[in-house]
Amino acid sequence: MLPEGRRAVLYAVRRRGEATAEVVAQQLDMTVSGARQHLSALVTEGLLEVSGADRPEGGRGRKALVYSVTERGDVLFPKAYGELTNELLGYLAADHPEVVDQLFARRREQRIAAGRARLTPKPSLEAKVAELARILDEDGYLASWEAVDDGVYRVVEHNCAIWAVARQYGQACTSEIDFIRAVLPGASVVRTQHMVEGARRCAYEIRAV
Repeated sequence: MLPEGRRAVLYAVRRRGEATAEVVAQQLDMTVSGARQHLSALVTEGLLEVSGADRPEGGRGRKALVYSVTERGDVLFPKAYGELTNELLGYLAADHPEVVDQLFARRREQRIAAGRARLTPKPSLEAKVAELARILDEDGYLASWEAVDDGVYRVVEHNCAIWAVARQYGQACTSEIDFIRAVLPGASVVRTQHMVEGARRCAYEIRAV
């Protein structure tokens, strides 16, 4: 089990997709040297990988080191479903493919009902987006949100809680964006980054219409 400080650094990198020691230190309110020690240890353990950035670090003229989570590190993050789920869905799809669609549809509808109960009372789109990010975070997606313009917001899922399933069944990703659109009526929702397509995260642009 990772020590608490090292785990916090690993999660900080995962939330951003990639980060320098300075960024991690600022996010976790620690010294840069302390962040570097944790990052180096995580690289040694194979949980992070490091590469040089094209921008100078700290104004000293040398390239910054940029850290990102490896596949080995990724397994430490919450996953709501795994290979067993894929195996069982595979058996079902072989005999009754329409039932697989029905299962994903039922999951989507249940999430929509629960999400609407929490989002509908919120007084503004911004408040709804903030609550949506909390729901996704609770579901294991390491979600965050930010306002990027007047009436425009970005929700980012830094972890895919159903990654093993999403890689094999496109219904999982379709269900996710359908859920977000359904709980944000009156808003335009566009997926701008997609982990299944090779991105480090899934991101959604939400715009008032």
